[in-house]
Amino acid sequence: MPNGTIDLSGYTIKRKLGTGARTTIYLAHDDVNNRTVALKRAIFESPEDQRIFEQIETEFKVSKDIDHPYIRKCFKIIKKRKMLKVSELYMEMEYFDGKSLEESTSLSLIDVLLVFRMVAGGLNAMHSSGYIHCDIKPNNILILPTGHIKIIDLGQSCKMGTIKQRVQGTPDYIAPEQVRKEPLSHRTDIFNLGATMYWALTGKNVPTLIPQKTDFGMMSKPKEAKSPHEFTKRIPIGLSNLVMECVADIPSKRPSSMNDIISRLDILIQSIMGSKLGQNRESDD
Repeated sequence: MPNGTIDLSGYTIKRKLGTGARTTIYLAHDDVNNRTVALKRAIFESPEDQRIFEQIETEFKVSKDIDHPYIRKCFKIIKKRKMLKVSELYMEMEYFDGKSLEESTSLSLIDVLLVFRMVAGGLNAMHSSGYIHCDIKPNNILILPTGHIKIIDLGQSCKMGTIKQRVQGTPDYIAPEQVRKEPLSHRTDIFNLGATMYWALTGKNVPTLIPQKTDFGMMSKPKEAKSPHEFTKRIPIGLSNLVMECVADIPSKRPSSMNDIISRLDILIQSIMGSKLGQNRESDD
């Protein structure tokens, strides 16, 4: 075997693609269906691995309920057992050879807006199916050189109105209601998306209710966030205002829906492209 670790009937393992939270992802060939896929593997080594198994099962279930080009598809779950207990779990997923938003450092402002318009479209499809993602962040948005995107990692997804029993989310992008263990809604994803847009535009993280560590290892209190346009003049005030509305502490103060965000992004994209077209014409005269 190329990686020396997996022998899974029906699959040819090509190479390791990366690692996640107690999981490893491999590039593989599904010999039965003759397609290239990604395989997510989790091994039960301690009781806390049960949560990882549950998240993989959740990702599979949610993915099967949603059919959208911007949401990564999951095809199959394979369980290996020892003494009747599941010892290994594999999930066959759509292979998407893209870089994460976090790795995509050369995007223009228009590129960023187009990416977030697509992300909002994918999230809107989730909301229409009654689900929320709950963990939108730069690492969970993959981008191809062509500009096509995929939203990945649906393991923390849940039904609208869910109250989670523990704080679950990524500290730099987590919504207040996730920290307070309050009912979650489509506006939870709006906060996560806004926090991700804030990072993409400024290179900074918006303060959340989970304090950040200082250089001395102590926890610092959340500060009031500066608007993105205060960092650089290239960011239109309309875009800056949209981002700050998305990260409002009170869910009802955020935009009403992903469709609302898409409409406002469309206006911004048209305005910026129109402005650039006008500048190009002036330079040609």
